[in-house]
Amino acid sequence: MRKVLVYSVLLFVGLGLSQVLPALLGDARDAVANAIRLLTMTGLAFIMIQVGFEFHIDKSNLKQYGWDYVVAFTAASFPWVFATGYFVFAMLPPEVWADLDAWKETLLAGRFAAPTSAGVLFSMLAAAGLGTTWLFRKARILAIFDDLDTVLLMIPLKMLMVGIAWQLGLVVVVMTVMLTAAYRWLHLARMPVTWGWVLLYAAAIVGGSELLHVWSTVFDASVPIHIEVLLPAFVLGCMARPPAAAPDADTATVEHAFHAVVGQPGERRAATAVSAAFMVLVGLSMPPIFEGPDAEHPSPEPASLHAAAPGSIVDDPVLHGGEPERVYTTTVTASQPSLGWGLIAWHVLMLTLLSNLGKMFPAFCYRREAHWRHRLAVGIGMWPRGEVGAGVLVLSLSYGIGGPIVTVAMLSLALNLALTGVFILLVRKLIDGVPEAPQPAPSTVEVWNDPRTVLQHK
Repeated sequence: MRKVLVYSVLLFVGLGLSQVLPALLGDARDAVANAIRLLTMTGLAFIMIQVGFEFHIDKSNLKQYGWDYVVAFTAASFPWVFATGYFVFAMLPPEVWADLDAWKETLLAGRFAAPTSAGVLFSMLAAAGLGTTWLFRKARILAIFDDLDTVLLMIPLKMLMVGIAWQLGLVVVVMTVMLTAAYRWLHLARMPVTWGWVLLYAAAIVGGSELLHVWSTVFDASVPIHIEVLLPAFVLGCMARPPAAAPDADTATVEHAFHAVVGQPGERRAATAVSAAFMVLVGLSMPPIFEGPDAEHPSPEPASLHAAAPGSIVDDPVLHGGEPERVYTTTVTASQPSLGWGLIAWHVLMLTLLSNLGKMFPAFCYRREAHWRHRLAVGIGMWPRGEVGAGVLVLSLSYGIGGPIVTVAMLSLALNLALTGVFILLVRKLIDGVPEAPQPAPSTVEVWNDPRTVLQHK
């Protein structure tokens, strides 16, 4: 568990630096922010490629994965719904409850609560020694589907903000093609899988994503195309096959070949170093959270070192006819009353509880697969948030959504991020010493065949 503690400390270090560095960097802030963004995405791609290495599916039981997707959809949507409802009914005056613009804006701001940080979750679970458990295998599937749902659910939100565009349909087509390729050529493409090569693959994926984004702005700068690196990195890992595995090798042999490579001491040290750096970068990706509850008119470009690419989910309103020096005031920003820090703290606590409660549906599923404590641990394991949620908040700011709602959302995200190590420790405590499979109740025949039962009956 020492590694979990180290990762937690690194998250705190990155979070602290994210609050003080922007003011110290001055004119170099944008360059540093871009470097952090690229490094964060490269670290995430590295982690997701290795997750793909370990991903195997039973093609004879695809119905199970359909259910996993449904469960993951609830984990991606329930926190969103809860956060949005809380923003509207607990933080906005009743006179705007029926305002369509208010709902549209809070739907965007509330999206921060939805995405589980797959990179943070996988790194922490592996650091806790849970990489071979049912919990890790199930959390791996759910977190990947959760992030996929996050991208898909952002598309209709983007349509609400910028209108219908062909680029959005193209993103869906590309995602479908990649998922089909992962299924069709699962662990069939022989390629080097040592850490140096994986890092090279990760950098190439990030570079390709950035080039596609820049190229698309030539045709239409208002709705650029951006493919998040998580999915192509995971797909590449799913397609990879170690060179040592023969072309006709079965699944067990392929898994053994992967473990023979990634299980080497040097490979483990490299993976740990990348995960540690990723933790710092995730912390650095947080927006400013201490500007005060009265910051009702945030700048369209907040001073932060956020790691999300501009336009990756929602575009800067300047691209849609806005003026660079204009202060964007929305229905939500204009209608929020000023709040003191005591009430802000209360809203942060309630919002955090609600958003995490929305992640708990998996605890009520998989009753035939695992003990209730393992199922509960899966729900808690979905709580960690990270760079994706922070990205939604920064993009909300770019649309002029501000005031106490964004302050509360930022502090809630920071609290969840800071408690990641505690969540993982709780998961470890829940399943410690508990068998994974549920213990079936004895049948009538088993009971009557038990000599003790017969004696008691006599």
